[in-house]
Amino acid sequence: MAKKNNTKRKIVALVSDLTKDRTYVTRKNTLNSPDKLVLRKYDPKARKHATYTETKKSLGRNEVKPRKG
Repeated sequence: MAKKNNTKRKIVALVSDLTKDRTYVTRKNTLNSPDKLVLRKYDPKARKHATYTETKKSLGRNEVKPRKG
């Protein structure tokens, strides 16, 4: 049986402050934590721990763009 799509949980990517790479992807409940997620995780490119901040997973690639004119 497939899981139901819960609209309260959003998929977010975590971007490293050192290398600006999106290494981690997670889900968060927007009702319980509306502010941006900031975590300290391991950065494999820098090979040390760094702070990761939340961004959108798609980063604008799958969003509908407005028409010109």
